[in-house]
Amino acid sequence: MDVWHDRAVFHFLTAAEQRDAYVAHLRRALKPGGTAIIATFALDGPTKCSGLPVERYSPAAVAALLGPEFEITEAIDDSHRTPAGGRQSFSYGRFIRR
Repeated sequence: MDVWHDRAVFHFLTAAEQRDAYVAHLRRALKPGGTAIIATFALDGPTKCSGLPVERYSPAAVAALLGPEFEITEAIDDSHRTPAGGRQSFSYGRFIRR
């Protein structure tokens, strides 16, 4: 796979073993030189979404969890307006698999 795009999964993985399984699957699926775009709730984002607990990250924290096999090449913060009119802070990271 050349591109991995995650807009709403990683931040729901609240246990280390869930994150480890995600990263293992990412490594199997994304070929070297491929791009992973991962969006998470930002450090000032909500602590719950749809009643479920979430983890909040900076792009650098996601990079640390992905490990040295991935290089962060771009990071963007975004404020998302919800259908109810509220705001949620997201962080996006673009990572290249070495």
